[in-house]
Amino acid sequence: MAAGTVVLITGVSKGLGRALVEKYLSRPNHTVIGSLRDSKAPAAHDLENLPAAAGSRLVLVSIEGSSQTDPQQAVAEIAAAGIPHVDLVIANAGLSPPIQPLDVVDARHVADAFEVNALAPLRLYQAVKPLLERSAAPKWVSVSSAAASIGRLEVHQATFVSAYGMSKAAQDWLTVAIHSADKSIVAFAIHPGLVQTEMGNQGAQMQGLEKAPNTVEESIDKTVALIDGATREKTSGRFINVIDGEEIPW
Repeated sequence: MAAGTVVLITGVSKGLGRALVEKYLSRPNHTVIGSLRDSKAPAAHDLENLPAAAGSRLVLVSIEGSSQTDPQQAVAEIAAAGIPHVDLVIANAGLSPPIQPLDVVDARHVADAFEVNALAPLRLYQAVKPLLERSAAPKWVSVSSAAASIGRLEVHQATFVSAYGMSKAAQDWLTVAIHSADKSIVAFAIHPGLVQTEMGNQGAQMQGLEKAPNTVEESIDKTVALIDGATREKTSGRFINVIDGEEIPW
């Protein structure tokens, strides 16, 4: 079976990751590679039953965020499945540690967040880079957060999510580094909005809202539209709020 357009999405068991899988599977001739902690878990069975457009299929691989070897093993499984390249990577998997302000944040929670939110994307990039190089138009998208913006740290009062903000800022550095190191790739970070997922609603309630203002459908539609139109000249190396299209300062 021809691979067509190949999309690799991490963290697909729920939330935005799962919705992204559904979106890309609805497009014809797409191979969607989804990673989750355990590709044999019940969540994987649910994903395997998702509808797919003509010529599209789902391939599930196991990538646990702290694993040193899972990304390389996943790439080996991708090759074994007859997939010769990857056109788009969406680094969506992430960890939201306990909400703690800077003066009391547990350094162990910071380390855990860095492991999943910064080091895991680095390991993924290193493993998947040869497959991206075989794409005619490779793209890398980091799902970040406005809480990672150093330029707007005071505006967003992000010191209350210290571990999360620091680790996502490190992921953003990696994103710009990918853009800088590889002139053939379109690499950028997105803020998906304050979305009605488990994590997003928790953040909204912390701000005194009943629930997050942005629906999953709105976030996904705008994310995919941004990715579709992304170019090296106008998008790569930037941090974009998908909801309003605004560029966020690093």
